Order: sequence, then structure tokens, then C-alpha cells
Amino acid sequence: MSAPEIIDLSSDNEAESEDIQDVKPIILSAASKGTASYSSIIVPGNLLEDKAQSMKTFRGSYRPPCRQFWKSGEYELGHTLEPLPRNGKNRLRIHPKFLHSNATSHKWAFGAIAELLDNAIDEVHNGATFVIIDKFSNPRNGDPALLIKDDGGGMDPESLRRCMSFGFSDKQSGSTIGQYGNGFKTSTMRLGADVIVFSCCIKRSRLTQSVGLLSYTFLRQTGCDDIVVPVVDYEFSSATGSLVHLLRTDEKQFSTNLTAVLKWSPFATEAELLKQFDDIGHHGTKVIVFNLWQNDDGIMELDFDTDSEDIMITGGQKQVVIAKVNSEADLSQKCIATRYQYSLRVYSSILYLKTPENFKILLRGVEVMPHHIITDLMYIECIRYRPQVDTNQLVVDTTIGFIQGAPTINVQGFNVYHKNRLILPFWKVAHNSYGKGRGVVGVLEANFIKPTHDKQDFERSSIYQKLEMRLKEMTYEYWDLYCHLLGYQNKKFPHKTSIPQSPSTDSSRAVRQLKMNPSVGLAHGALDVVALGDPTLSSIALPQKRKRDIRSTVHESFNGDTFSDTTKDGPVNLKSKIKEEQLSIRKQTQMSDALKQENKRLSEQCSEYEDTEKQLLFKEQKLRSELKEAEETYNNLMAELRSMDGIKMERSVTVD
Repeated sequence: MSAPEIIDLSSDNEAESEDIQDVKPIILSAASKGTASYSSIIVPGNLLEDKAQSMKTFRGSYRPPCRQFWKSGEYELGHTLEPLPRNGKNRLRIHPKFLHSNATSHKWAFGAIAELLDNAIDEVHNGATFVIIDKFSNPRNGDPALLIKDDGGGMDPESLRRCMSFGFSDKQSGSTIGQYGNGFKTSTMRLGADVIVFSCCIKRSRLTQSVGLLSYTFLRQTGCDDIVVPVVDYEFSSATGSLVHLLRTDEKQFSTNLTAVLKWSPFATEAELLKQFDDIGHHGTKVIVFNLWQNDDGIMELDFDTDSEDIMITGGQKQVVIAKVNSEADLSQKCIATRYQYSLRVYSSILYLKTPENFKILLRGVEVMPHHIITDLMYIECIRYRPQVDTNQLVVDTTIGFIQGAPTINVQGFNVYHKNRLILPFWKVAHNSYGKGRGVVGVLEANFIKPTHDKQDFERSSIYQKLEMRLKEMTYEYWDLYCHLLGYQNKKFPHKTSIPQSPSTDSSRAVRQLKMNPSVGLAHGALDVVALGDPTLSSIALPQKRKRDIRSTVHESFNGDTFSDTTKDGPVNLKSKIKEEQLSIRKQTQMSDALKQENKRLSEQCSEYEDTEKQLLFKEQKLRSELKEAEETYNNLMAELRSMDGIKMERSVTVD
């Protein structure tokens, strides 16, 4: 599918004023469903005049009329929509109000930031080693803005235009988090009214730098009835050793786009604009979201001041304290289930089940350390769930336990990941008014169901509903078995012996040390795991389904006992099955390690070639400079020689 066509709106009238030229950048439009190519809209001349008048009215103003996100979509159109030209082409138009309505899928600001983090994580296969999240001061008015920068492969001019368009995505759904081609627009427009993107890329020995501006402020204040995105591109010229304008049509269109970018972005001159590439290097992307939204009280939604090493949700911490009684306030504030709601550092620490190797998330200059929720659990148990997806039978291991601080704090729910990314944090599947399930927390990775576009929920399919019911059963079953460890009385399963509440007590027969098999993928090292074969639990009548689930997750025998299971072919020794499974896992791990090493070697070799290429480019530039200096020296010497010959001729004439 071809990229959006770029049209120079200033080519029809060369005598228009500077005000009109300010609003004639490129237009990126959406395609109608089922078409194979994309076209753009040429704005009629009378509409350009209306935009010029709007520019004069709002000249010098860089803030949207309404700073509250949930109210910013309420505005009247300043003119009637112009009909499409009757050229036989059918396609959809996108009004600027769509930017706001599209962004309402993000009800939570941190969910929007997570989208931008996903884009950086997806760049790991292009060599990304870090993503920076920080505060940026707007040079025009000093207001804080949000900066997100990575050192991935960057975007060439065509890729940047696809990023700014709707529905375009080069990502493969099987290997990356993003796949819909809509996350950048929804996330940035949810955080602020405007965003500017800087991207540097080396592709086919060609170094390019591109700047794109998506401005809700510009679109509203100029009365646009289509989404207009000014983009300018630069290319490094080895002949001159400097950046030159990369023209898609002509210099006039470049100038028009640049004028719009400089007027509506935080940067007033081209030199300030290009200076933003200094800290990107030869490849990478920088996103600056400015004119950040405010809450209903007129206070900026993102709080940069409370913690110099964090970004907070304004008022989030205060609301949590008020909602709790004094006896629970301290424990609630320390619990990660509470802190992730208002602290970006805490949320980003649990956002990924496993952070890619050699990749760092730097928030306000300090690295975010990954946090595994299972380390906060007591009396851990692993339960295997087999969802039926089409004809395939998958296996999902769920780690479940009581969260530390239970039952004092009322926290429960499952943390459901999809392709390593947290989708539902502390999903409360058990709603029991009598407190059944209080403190029960679980962790699992569900790759068999699809997340919604904002990656804050899952599609409500039949598979999703079955998962919800099974997790609810897990919660109640676990509660019935182990709630007495926290001091609750369970009439359904009366216990004759009292068991201490602490899982580390030596006299506790209900807790045993089990080194989890790496195939579970959620536990690290030895954890306290409730053993099914414990004598104190022998009198409990477990459901047959739960017996099978628990036994299938036990990868080590206790006290040398041999577990057996029965299949349609007869009794099978579980030890032999476990050994075969471990051998298979070991082989897969070795193969995976070998592939990782080969990938690392090839990446290093590619980096060496790129460094060599850069050195040769600079060497070429240096040699050209030296050649130019030598030519100038040669010309000077020749001029001196000619002058010396003239003097000799004069002297010879005088002598004669």
C-alpha cells in the first residue's frame, strides 16, 4: 500500500500573503475502506482565506482555547464543510475533531505514555538500548512538556509520514507489541494538544533527518476541516559536509511546511529546530508532547514537581490517602497495587514481565528497576490452565498467592500480561461482599486473547469470558484452601490444627521450599510454595479439576515420592514425563541462546560496518575540504606566478 501523497497547496497561487502560506503544509488523509491507494485534499481558495483570517485572529497564541482534555472536543465549526472535488475518486475525509475522539480511548494518562514506551521497546530489534522519559521546558512560554526519546533505528521520511497517518504499521503482530498503526496518535493527543517528532535514520547509506508536527491547536485555530500535518526533511550531503533540504516537490513547498512548523511548535527558528537532533545521534527518535492537558481544577494532569525522579498523576496520591482509614493508609501507600495508579516509575517497573536484555528505561535521569509482582506474594501456588483455542490446546501457568500486608489491605486481582506487556493490572474477577478472595493476587501471561487498541483491556470474546470464570474459580478455591493461614475461619474446610500466619516459620508444615522450574517463567529462585502433599491439608477434599491442575505444575517430587497420573493409555510415571519436559526445555533454551548469540554477533558486525561507513563519510568530507584548500592554494600560487612574470617583462623592457 502506497504512502500518503504530499500536495503543495501554495502552487495554485504564488501571490498569496505570508499569513496564508503559514497554513499550507502537507495534508495526510485517510483512505476509504477497500481502496488500494491514498490521496490528499486540495483546500479551496476561499477556505485558505478563512484560515488566513483565523491566523490573524490567533497570531501569537499557542494554547488551545480549552486546556481540559475531556472538554476540548466541544467546539463549533467555524465554516461549512466544502464538498469534495468531483474527480471520480472516492475516499474518506478526517476532521480534526477525530484526533480528540480517537484519543478518548485512553482514559488514563499513564496508559497513553505506555503506548509510547511500547514503540521504544519494539525498536530493540533495530538496536535500541534505552528510552528516556523526562520533562522538557517549552522555550516559548516555559511550560513543561513531556519528552520521550530512544536510540532505535529511527524513521526515514516515508516512515515518519506513515507514523503520522492512520492505520499504517510496518510492525509484525507476531513479534512486536504494536500492530494497529494508531497508538502514536491516540497516546500523544491524550497527553497534550500538540506533538512534534524528530527522527534521524541511516538507510541505504543515506542519512536523513525529519521533523513532523501534529497540532490540535493549529487545526482548531485555523479552522481546518481536514487533518493537516507539516513535515520537513533534511539529508546529509557528503559533497558539502552539511545538511541540505530534502525536497519532495520544490523549495516553495518545503518553505511552506517549515513556516508552519516554526509558527506552531516550541521552536521559532530553523537553527533551534535542527539543534534538537544534536542529542539523538545518527539514529533515533525524539517525541515532545507540549500544551499538556489540565484537569477540571485547571492544574496540569502530569505532575513533574512532587518528585524530581518521577512523573505523577496530579492529586492521585492524595485521593488514595483520603479513601483509606488511618490504620490502612501506610500499608496502602506502600502497596504496589496502589502506587502504580499515580506513579509512573512504579507503573513502568511492572509494565513488562521481562525487560529486554541490555535495554533501560530512564525516567527523569534515573533507571527504572523492573519489579516482579510475585516477589510480593506469600504462600505461592502455581496452577496450570488449559484454554481451548480453536483446535489447539495451550498451557498457561498462573502464579497465585496472598499479597504481603493481607488481610489488612483490601487488594486482590490478577495481573494479566500479553506478549510481555501488562494489559490488566490487578483485575478483580471475584466480587464477593463477604470478603472472600480478599488479598489473593495472581500473575499470568495470556497470549491467546487479543487486547483492545489502547492496551488497557482485552476484547470481550468468549475465550475472555472463559478465562474470567476460571480465574474466579482459582481465587475462590485458593481462598478456601489457605485463608486460615491469615486467620480467617473457613467453615467449608475446618482445620483441626492451627497453622502460624508467617510463611517463614519453621514449624509451619503448610509451607515448603520449592525451586520453580524455569518453564513457568514467572518465578526467580526459591520461593515459598504451598505443597499439595502436606499432612495438614490431607483432610481437605480438593476438586478433581484442581488436583489435576496442581499436580501438573509440580516439577519436583517431595521426599522422593513418585507421582503418577492416568491417561487413556494407562498409568504414566510423572517423573519420566517431567524429565522429558525438562530435556525438551533445555534443548529449546540452548537453541534460543545460540540464536541470541548469533543475533548479537551479527548486530555487532552491522554496527562495525555502520561505524566504518560513518568514518568514511567524514574522511571523504575531510579530503574534500583539503582538496578545496589545495585548489585555493594552487590558484593563489598561480596568480603570484603570473604577477611575477609581469614584473619580469616590465624589467626586461626597461633594460632594453
